[in-house]
This record gives sequence, C-alpha cells and structure tokens, in this order.
Amino acid sequence: MNCDSVVKLIPLCFYGELMPEEEDRLEEHLLSCAACTREMERQRAMAAALDQRCHAELPPTLLDACRADLLAAIQGGAPRYQKPAKGPWALFLEALAATLSGFHRYRTPVGAVALVAVGFFAARFTGAGLPASSLSPAGEAFSTVRSVEADSSGRVRIALDETRRRVVSGPTGDPGIQRLLLDAAREDNPAVRVESVGLLTSRRDSEEVRDALLNAVAHDSNAGVRLKALDGLKPLAGDTQVRKTLAQVLLLDDNPAVRMQVVDLLVSHRDDSMVGVLQNLVQKEDNNYVRLKCEKALKDMNASIGTF
Repeated sequence: MNCDSVVKLIPLCFYGELMPEEEDRLEEHLLSCAACTREMERQRAMAAALDQRCHAELPPTLLDACRADLLAAIQGGAPRYQKPAKGPWALFLEALAATLSGFHRYRTPVGAVALVAVGFFAARFTGAGLPASSLSPAGEAFSTVRSVEADSSGRVRIALDETRRRVVSGPTGDPGIQRLLLDAAREDNPAVRVESVGLLTSRRDSEEVRDALLNAVAHDSNAGVRLKALDGLKPLAGDTQVRKTLAQVLLLDDNPAVRMQVVDLLVSHRDDSMVGVLQNLVQKEDNNYVRLKCEKALKDMNASIGTF
C-alpha cells in the first residue's frame, strides 16, 4: 500500500467505510510512514471540528472578517482589515436612538432630550461635570449611558459605563500572562480557548497548568480544545493522575478523534491496569478505527479482547 492510496483511505476510516483487511493494511502503513501519520493527525483534527453539533451564535462582523481574510490570502498575506472602533458621535447616536425607541413609555418632556444632547457633548468635549481624568481619546473606551437627570437650571447629569480595551504582552512564563491564559482557557469563545490551551502547553510542568489541561480534556464542550489539551499532555502520559483522567475520557468522550488520541497516549506507556479499560471500550465502541486500535493495543499487551 503506497502513500497515495493511504491518503485516499484515511477519510473513509473516520466514517467506518473500510473493510477490516483494508483497515489492517492502513494501520500497518501508518506505523511505518511519518508523512501519512501526520496526514492522519491533520484529518483527525478536521473530523473533530466537523463533528461538533453545537452552533455558537456568530458575531455580526464574521462575514466581513472572513472576506477580509480571503482578500488577504489572495493578495499574499496582506494585513487583515480591522473594523474601526466607534467614536463618541456614533456612540451618542446609538444611545439616543435607544432612548427614543421607548420614548412613549416616559413622561419626560421633549426638551429634556435636547438637554441630554447638550449635556453629553459638554461633558465629552469640554469636561464639564466630569473630572478630566475620566475622559479618554476617541476609540479607547466604549460607553453606555445608564441614566440621565435634568434639573431646572438646565444642567444634565449623565451616568455612563465605560469599558476599556487594554493589550498586554509578555512571555508565557510570566506569572501575569500565565494567569490571563488560564482565565482565557475558560472563556465562552472556543477559538480563544483553543489558542490559550495551545499556549499553555509550553508550561505543562506547572501543576496549575497541568490541572487546566486535564480539566479541558475532561470537560470542555469543544473537541478542538480537547484535542489541543491532549497534545499538551503527551509528555505527561506516564503520570498517574493524567492516566486516570484519560481512562475516564476514553470511556465517556463522544468524539472518535479524541478517543483515538487518548488510546495512543495510554498505550505509549505499558500499564496492565489499562487492560480492563480497553476491553470495556472494545465491547461498546461503534467506530471501527478506534475499535481496531484498542484490539491491537490489547494484543500487544498479550491480553484478551473480551472481558471476563
């Protein structure tokens, strides 16, 4: 079996479309061919991504971002277009529109709306009513108006929340950077989690990072994050706690790509206590490739495929 035929058969493995003898020949080829093994790992990650059944709510700017990325790729790596941050005028118009949309529910005179506009611009551009330290250049802060009060003298008091965006940088070994990466590994955005877990793998010697990787493998809802965490745990495959967690993941994870990688990690260190785990998996496994991998591991350990 040559590399060209193996590449064509790899996608069929993930869907159980190969005959047992074809799967045996494929497995033998992968054990001796590093290039095809890498291709298998690449398609395994892609299969894990396609296997996801949860549909996250997409941001409204995703289409623009994808078009910008495509244009950048066509132009040979041109920098990605970044949508400019909203300035104070755009923010004010949005706040005013939100206020007017429910205007019929309020008894505030129409004149108060004009006072709001005057007061807002006075506070924004002259600093009246706000300390100078609270003002920031346009684009550095995002403001949301929470309440407006007008008095008889014509002055307006506006309460607003400002969210500032700050960029920090540093090596992954920096305690502050590591803390932010650990927090990011629990963010709602799976893309942020994948990137953060990938960076944390370089600090796997830290007990806190190791625990974060184990938590991602066992509990993260995104298979891509789980696969990234498994990559980081490869050098720790002989650790008792790591093997205990991997054994649980092997029996509970619903993604075949994850299960295949867990089997690889478990059999990389001979451990007779894993025989029962592999036997249980063989009996219930519905993916041919995972089942054959478990059967081969049991044979290598001179163990029976069935349970007793």
